[in-house]
Amino acid sequence: MQILTDWFKKYFTDPQIVSLAVVLVIGFTVVLFFGNMLMPVLASIVIAYLLEGLVCRLERIGLSRLMATIIVFSVFMMFVLAIFFGLLPRISRQATELFQQLPSIISKGQKALMQLPERYPEFVSPEQIQELIALIRSELADYGQKILTVSLASVVGLITLSVYLVLMPLLVFFFLKDKDLIIDWFRQYLPKHRKFAGSVWKDVDRQIGNYVRGKFWEIVILWAVSFATFSILGLNFSMLLSVLVGLSVIIPYIGAAVVTIPVLVIAWFQWGWSSDFIWLTGAYFVVQALDGNVLVPLLFSEVVNLHPVAIIVAILVFGGLWGFWGVFFAIPLATLVQAVLTAWPREGHPLEDDDGDPALEKRTA
Repeated sequence: MQILTDWFKKYFTDPQIVSLAVVLVIGFTVVLFFGNMLMPVLASIVIAYLLEGLVCRLERIGLSRLMATIIVFSVFMMFVLAIFFGLLPRISRQATELFQQLPSIISKGQKALMQLPERYPEFVSPEQIQELIALIRSELADYGQKILTVSLASVVGLITLSVYLVLMPLLVFFFLKDKDLIIDWFRQYLPKHRKFAGSVWKDVDRQIGNYVRGKFWEIVILWAVSFATFSILGLNFSMLLSVLVGLSVIIPYIGAAVVTIPVLVIAWFQWGWSSDFIWLTGAYFVVQALDGNVLVPLLFSEVVNLHPVAIIVAILVFGGLWGFWGVFFAIPLATLVQAVLTAWPREGHPLEDDDGDPALEKRTA
């Protein structure tokens, strides 16, 4: 107990550390308890981070902040409209076709499973296959009920989506146009001793901006390459599957592993154990390898490297707290933790106060 007391007195009597702790506690509390209500605001902040780099580039060539914001925002809205009226109808049509073909896919899968006891009787018995088929049917029935529940609640979802479509563009525009004004407004309510918190925030702000922009381009590039690959090889539902492959990068490691299942399953039901299936499998894994070994290092070269174990733990923790957005921001949040730990005062590296003097040494002198 004395050890904890000494540690607390050593660090948390410093006003800079207390200021950082207060800011972090307030921020996490607001997001944890009011995250659902503030979801349009949080999503708009993400989009503003995405567009901020383009606005800054236009400012550097001589345009005013307002003019740069209008140009970037107009291009962004055209991109969103192209997604809504060009991409989403095609994805919806392919998803409908896939659901219509599910009964034949399930039937073909059952026939393939029933052949396993004949080919490998020493490993698989007919009773085990029957139990597996019953389990699959039960799971499909549960998913069917969930889909029905979602469809019954679709009216509420459409109303919420309509509100988002109106509010979010306005929020994004004002976040971009009045960025300095908003930051100055928040700054006046921050504690006076905030040099430590400011250094941590600068690092985290840079990391989040790089991460959001890099993740967007990774999604777009991986989607385009996957769509081209699937289309050339003649895979059914190529647009739907390529979009899933692109979105899978939102969840590092886990997303790529999960999306591999529908890609390979649909390819197998389309071609069976043929050369086409082998070509598709090889091409898909080449795309994934290029993404992990070429695209990710290129796009995220300025993002702090985190150990895979740290990333997975961050996904589990923050995803459990905040759902999708917790998963999406798992790496930036882990970067925040790492930035705090890196800047945390250690023996031989005392924390400096706002005047540049070692604050801890001044208190003990």
